Amino acid sequence: MAEDDELVTERFAAESLVRTGADDIERAAEAALRPRRLEEFVGQRVVRDQLSLVLEAARNRGRAPDHVLLSGPPGLGKTTLAMIIAAELGASLRITSGPAIQHAGDLAAVLSSLEEGEVLFIDEIHRLARPAEELLYVAMEDFRVDVVVGKGAGASAIPLSLPPFTVVGATTRAGLLPAPLRDRFGFTGHLDFYDADELERVLLRSAGLLGVSLAGEAAAEIASRSRGTPRIANRLLRRVRDWAEVRGDGTLSIEAARAALAVFEVDDRGLDRLDRAVLTALCTRFGGGPVGLTTLAVAVGEEPETVETVAEPFLFREGFVGRTPRGRIAMPAAWAHLGLDVPRDQGALFG
Repeated sequence: MAEDDELVTERFAAESLVRTGADDIERAAEAALRPRRLEEFVGQRVVRDQLSLVLEAARNRGRAPDHVLLSGPPGLGKTTLAMIIAAELGASLRITSGPAIQHAGDLAAVLSSLEEGEVLFIDEIHRLARPAEELLYVAMEDFRVDVVVGKGAGASAIPLSLPPFTVVGATTRAGLLPAPLRDRFGFTGHLDFYDADELERVLLRSAGLLGVSLAGEAAAEIASRSRGTPRIANRLLRRVRDWAEVRGDGTLSIEAARAALAVFEVDDRGLDRLDRAVLTALCTRFGGGPVGLTTLAVAVGEEPETVETVAEPFLFREGFVGRTPRGRIAMPAAWAHLGLDVPRDQGALFG
């Protein structure tokens, strides 16, 4: 039984290694590697330059900057930028999330306790409850909240003035953000995936903070398997360090990087066990598709939501999987990655 538990643990670790989400342990590890200032932040040059201009102008005027909305996939640095904004302004940071605020009263309590110039970071802001959204509209625009006293016909709203503050909202699904809320942000920045050179710089910086020596070739190898995401790059770096310390000579060489990533089942394109299972099922069991999401999820032994949110975004972006009205299909890159020939009837789909 103990061996079975160990196998489950190892399998989960391998599967979760390239997922973009982060649990509490992961966040604690990330915190030590986060840049503290805008000049230390690697990548996202356009957003970084625009944000630098907004913050410097606000400092020169001695006023709180406009509210900031950061959008983009998980793991690209939205939370880090929120912390940097507060640090650059010399202000304290209050952190909450959309799912944590389900009632207008919850948000009113947070807003009424803010101090002048404070930064309020709301992660996954698109998941705010509707009553809380409507309260936030007024607070962001007029720096006021209306506190309702009493119930029923005798209820009355008492306006409560708020000191100037800055809301930094982060969302992975900007399309779900209501237009009235989106329009109240004075600056909107979209974070894109990183290229390999930027990820190498992230890795070399992180290695220095971890107190390990990372060879340039090893940094390039890890960066190429990191799905364009710094969170994944740092996670892989820590696993390579573990392998080098336990099974190697402590040196983070390219050999150590390749051996460690092989142990954790991350291949040369950044695909993990779940990704390859999806491609294999799609190509070998369903002839390349089209096949529905639920059927595909059953074939790989996962929940449909896991396949849709964990595996598919990367597979779509890299051109391994396509989506049609009838379901998912395997693209030529998927067949090539698995070392298989595209069937003649499937080849006709791609011209």
